[in-house]
Amino acid sequence: MNGSQPFSRKRRKPWPLRLAISLAVVCLLAVLASAGVLGYLYITPLPVAKTERASRLLDSQGEVIATFSPDGRTSDRVELSHISPLLIQATLAVEDRKFYQHPGFDLKGMARAVLVNLQHWNSKQGASTLTQQLARNLYLSHEKTLERKLKEARYTVQLEMKYSKDDILEMYLNEIYYGHGAYGIESAARLYFDKSAKELNLAESAMLAGIPKGPTYYSPYNHLENAMNRQKLVLQAMVESGDITQQEAEKASSAQLALLPQDRQENKAVASYFRDYVKGLLTSTFQITEQQLQQGGLDIYTTLDPRAQAAAEAAVAAELKGDTELETALVSVDPRNGHLKAMVGGRDYRQNQYNHALAQTRQPGSAFKPIMYLAALSSRQMTSVTLFNSQPTLFHYDDNRKTYQPSNFGGKYWGEINMKQAIAASDNIYAVNTIMQIGTDQVTDMARRMGITSSLEEVPSLALGTSPVSPLEMASAFSTLAGGGRRMPVTAILSITDAAGRKLYTAPEAAGEQVVEPAAAYILTRMMESVFEDGGTGRRVSALMKRPVAGKTGTTDTDAWLVGYTPELATAVWVGYDKGREISTSEARHAAPIFAQFTEEVLENVPPKIFPIPEGVVSLYIDPTTGLRAGPDCPAKTLEVFLPGTEPSEYCSHGGEPASEEKEDTLGDAEKQKQQEHSWWSHFKRWWVE
Repeated sequence: MNGSQPFSRKRRKPWPLRLAISLAVVCLLAVLASAGVLGYLYITPLPVAKTERASRLLDSQGEVIATFSPDGRTSDRVELSHISPLLIQATLAVEDRKFYQHPGFDLKGMARAVLVNLQHWNSKQGASTLTQQLARNLYLSHEKTLERKLKEARYTVQLEMKYSKDDILEMYLNEIYYGHGAYGIESAARLYFDKSAKELNLAESAMLAGIPKGPTYYSPYNHLENAMNRQKLVLQAMVESGDITQQEAEKASSAQLALLPQDRQENKAVASYFRDYVKGLLTSTFQITEQQLQQGGLDIYTTLDPRAQAAAEAAVAAELKGDTELETALVSVDPRNGHLKAMVGGRDYRQNQYNHALAQTRQPGSAFKPIMYLAALSSRQMTSVTLFNSQPTLFHYDDNRKTYQPSNFGGKYWGEINMKQAIAASDNIYAVNTIMQIGTDQVTDMARRMGITSSLEEVPSLALGTSPVSPLEMASAFSTLAGGGRRMPVTAILSITDAAGRKLYTAPEAAGEQVVEPAAAYILTRMMESVFEDGGTGRRVSALMKRPVAGKTGTTDTDAWLVGYTPELATAVWVGYDKGREISTSEARHAAPIFAQFTEEVLENVPPKIFPIPEGVVSLYIDPTTGLRAGPDCPAKTLEVFLPGTEPSEYCSHGGEPASEEKEDTLGDAEKQKQQEHSWWSHFKRWWVE
């Protein structure tokens, strides 16, 4: 080799050892990578759930009325401890028996599903755990794409890392869909069985646990046989899981279920028409988009009184029960602040979503007359004792180029009557005489000031309510009367906050606008109380009213109304058919009982109050026959009220004028006190004695 060193080859490690080292390195890297991924997932927050992103509508007590989710869902959330253990066992047995053992994925079940799908060359067999289902329902759509499946896996891992098994199960049972609008087990229990989730027995639990697999196919309302077969499957799964015995399963499967009739479902959304009304305000007035409502996490605090709303819906249901197409609307406003307390836009929202409370297509009929009479009183051209002759009359207008001949209901005419009598009897001849005397422009001006925004035709028939208006407008106008002539703008939204709780909007405290003299509003109110007395058109419900109330009925061929008020509440009720169908006399009589039942229920715990007498009211005894002042020798006299300067100065022919001017000057305050005492005593007798 000429002094060169011999060549020595470096010995390599045996290939099995090299493979083992490589595998170890790969495993180590995989473990480190997995740890990194898990650490990242742990510190990364979950997305906002679909149900939490949706904006919420809250009532005046801060309770959620509805959410603006795409499916309009509402649910009653309950803790796991308030759910029947039988329902929990049934759900786990049929949906995820190893829920408390697996880490979010049932690997054995997934492998079995893959083999079944390969064997049958389809993908119908699934193995989703409860956690996977919850992740999908909370954060994802149900589209079958690889991206969605990867996200589902990620969110499943995060749910298992961030929440206990009990928390996940509670969220699942509050989120899952049970059909017919019921999200969550509490809503489902009340929908199908009219009981809480805690009260469910074995048969009911098995029935409900089987529905989420196919809410339509396994609905006991849609397919009872399918639902019962599914119930038996659930019960058998509970036997296999060791939760119940075979004997208990057989007894439950043969038990008669007390399903709530579908037409009496209690799971209908609360105040649905009000929700739609507020949604319209949010989009039109506040420029809040549909996307913001569904994903913005806004909280919209409203004026809705849950007790008043429940009373309104109950009154409508009680009066319009049975198979009828008769529709209705009820709007109630607090005249002291303009807050909208209750709104019913129809008999059944599930059947007809059109909000009749906002319909500007219904003629108010005689319910419009008080607006005209208020204009007449305010103009000082007429008083409560102004006389007109109730008889068939042909009226000429438009410079004698046109004529108008109204008639009274039933062809009844009363001869010489005053305004109070005309209001009580709803006399049409007197009403047209009034508008002809004061002018249609004064009537439309008064209507505008009181909150009527619909177009009003300035013709004599306007006195009889021939120009359509909405129930909301009528409630607003009569709220002005109840408020002593002060108009408070109707308010439905009190405040709006964003997802972080920051105030985006707060309704200003409205001082209102005094659109008419308080004395004029009171004088009209006093006359309108007679509507519920003997001879008045609202006398049929007088026995139901246990407090001073003023109002006016209205009836046309297609519409029936009662609009009335107390010092605390102004309410408009309308009844009629869609598409201009005429109503019968008996059908028209539904409006008054709805008003009476609602008003008394809402104010049940409120002491009755008389309407307060403002300054500027003159009280005098009047001869009802002539409308003149009554003297001491007058055989018949009534106490009437006037605006200063409009009271009659002459005495009736029976004689007996006051002895001195001093006595006459002090008469107003003395009579005012007498009037209060008389009014209180008369109402007291009606409430408690009669």
